[in-house]
Amino acid sequence: MTLTLDTIRAAADRLHGHIERTPLRRSRTLSEITGAEVWVKFENLQFTAAYKERGALNKLLLLSESDRKRGVIAASAGNHSQGLAYHAARLGVPVTVVMPRTTPFVKVQQTRALGAEVVQHGESFDEANEEALRLGQQRALVPVLPFDDYDVMAGQGTVALEMLEDQPDLEVLPVPIGGGGLIAGMATAAKALNPDISIVGVEPSMYPSFTARMAGIEPKVGGQTVAEGIAVKSVGELTYEAAAPLIDEVLLIDEPYFEQGVALYATVEKTVAEGAGAASLAALLAYPERFRGKKAGLVLTGGNIDTRLLASLLTRDLVRAQRLVSLRLIGDDRPGLLANTSALIARMGANIIEVAHNRLALDVPAKGAEFDLMIETRDATHTAEIMDALAQAGYQPRRI
Repeated sequence: MTLTLDTIRAAADRLHGHIERTPLRRSRTLSEITGAEVWVKFENLQFTAAYKERGALNKLLLLSESDRKRGVIAASAGNHSQGLAYHAARLGVPVTVVMPRTTPFVKVQQTRALGAEVVQHGESFDEANEEALRLGQQRALVPVLPFDDYDVMAGQGTVALEMLEDQPDLEVLPVPIGGGGLIAGMATAAKALNPDISIVGVEPSMYPSFTARMAGIEPKVGGQTVAEGIAVKSVGELTYEAAAPLIDEVLLIDEPYFEQGVALYATVEKTVAEGAGAASLAALLAYPERFRGKKAGLVLTGGNIDTRLLASLLTRDLVRAQRLVSLRLIGDDRPGLLANTSALIARMGANIIEVAHNRLALDVPAKGAEFDLMIETRDATHTAEIMDALAQAGYQPRRI
């Protein structure tokens, strides 16, 4: 078997009516922020909130009746497992999923809720995959690989088919790379339809697997990335073979850009993206000159993010934008000090979120008091104005 435009078109016909044909929309605000003409493909609108349904369902529909009765098994950090579990349940196929212990709880919970038997094993996808292969042989289950399978790649390639049907003149596609299934499918479809389109791979700096493979060196990977969906130690053999000749370059992305991407999708597009789901947007934020003035097609690949992590990322974005600031003030410990500073901050139009009052710190005079205030402001300029006003009032604030 091979991966071709014809096999991807056949997958599209097979999937028609079984998955969402997600919208591709131009984002005026993201275009202004990045300098590119940004078009976003909202794959988080699939039933299981990720594009992975496409490849999983295509593989399931191609199984023989006897293989369906035996049941299937897969290793997944989350989205492949949910897509596989959902469509396997629809088709009456038993499914077992092996997930790393580090998988966000929301993905584990949702996969179980969709009817799969979930086995948690190992600290990474690769360790989970080894266990899935062992269990599959032991139980005579059919493996449905998350990326290194031509049928799965063909299903993922339907994302690019739809994007270029909606906007044939897209100039560049920044595509997240984990195991390589999405970029292999999308690049095959896109380059066949438009040989001049640029395909840019996007990897976390902590997991430069594809980059290392292209350079012929051993990848140095590891660490806790918010883009855990593409935190893979080794890309697939088949995916690399299919994708490498079609990729123009691969960009490595540091963590703050993934975080900003998640926050921008929430605040600008009013939609939820997981870390890996925001990878395409993170590339535009990290390398604006690479995409400036280009008509860029971004895939919001998934929205399955733990709510606590989402809350943390949104709060961190406020800190990064200096809209949430912690200030330390030292003043005389006399009645009215806190009331006076609070009144000043209120007059400046800011909001006090937290107050900590410390009389016992040894670096504070015995008749003094130390206050830590967390305040919410409009932006960095507003924060500077408030600090200047506090300084003029004699409080000499410093940021902590």
